Amino acid sequence: MEALIKASLADDYPARIDLVISNRPKAGGIAKAKALGVKAIVLDHKDYESREAFETQMQDALLAHDIEFVCCAGFMRVLTESFTSLWQGRMINIHPSLLPKYKGLNTHARAIEAGDRVHGATVHYVTADLDSGAMIAQAEVPIESEDTPQSLEQKVRAQEHNLYISALMTALTQPLI
Repeated sequence: MEALIKASLADDYPARIDLVISNRPKAGGIAKAKALGVKAIVLDHKDYESREAFETQMQDALLAHDIEFVCCAGFMRVLTESFTSLWQGRMINIHPSLLPKYKGLNTHARAIEAGDRVHGATVHYVTADLDSGAMIAQAEVPIESEDTPQSLEQKVRAQEHNLYISALMTALTQPLI
C-alpha cells in the first residue's frame, strides 16, 4: 500500500490513491496512509452482523469517495461474489505465490515443503474464486536450500512493491474489460 501511494505521487503515474480502507483498527497502514496525505478509514468487519453488511458499508465508502479502481494490499478478507462483481475488472490483488500455485495462506512454507526451486508473487484481478482471477504480472525469486518461510517471505516482499506498482499501471492502461 505504501509503495503504491508513493508511486502515485509522481506526476507521470496513471493513478492517484485517494482512500485506504482497513478492516483492522490497529493496522499499521492507517498511520502510513495518513502520513502520506491519503484519507484512511477503518471499517472493522467484527462490527457488522454479516459479511454482506460489512461489504455494503465498504461499497458505500468507495462510492462516497468516487473510487474507480480498488487495489487490495494486505486486505485479508475473502470477498463475496456480490461485492467482487461490482468491481469486476476494476479490483486487483497481490498474492505471495506464483499463481496458480499455492492459493490462500502459508504460501512460503508450502513452496519450500514442495521442493520448489522458485517462488514469487502474482498480481491478479479479484474474482469471487479466491486467488483465481486473470493474472496481470508475476515476479520470481529463487528458493535456496537454506531458506525458511520467513527468509523466503522477505525475498518475495522485496519484489512485491515494484511488481504491484507496474502491474497497476498495466491494469489501468490495458484493462481486462
